[in-house]
Amino acid sequence: MSETFAHVSIKILGKEYQVACPIEEKAALLASAELLNKKMQDIRNSGKVLGLDRVAVMAALNMANELIKRTDEDRQLKDIVDLRIRAMRERLDSALGPGQQLSL
Repeated sequence: MSETFAHVSIKILGKEYQVACPIEEKAALLASAELLNKKMQDIRNSGKVLGLDRVAVMAALNMANELIKRTDEDRQLKDIVDLRIRAMRERLDSALGPGQQLSL
């Protein structure tokens, strides 16, 4: 690994892992590890899932589900914004008249 990589120690459910990542992504990696650790602790503490591998799979499934929901929400918001921009353009076009452009 070159100097552009950081060697990061993260702890998940009390177990330490050494991970290398680009220096500029170190903060994001630490935040991701913290989030994963919390999700796994919550699942383990619920007592409904036994075994570290099952806890990890459940945490991954929960996080993937949250990502999918947010992606869908983002897409819906983008569609709403696109519709509003289109409506504003149409109003501007009708206010300016045919063939005219708004000078910025």
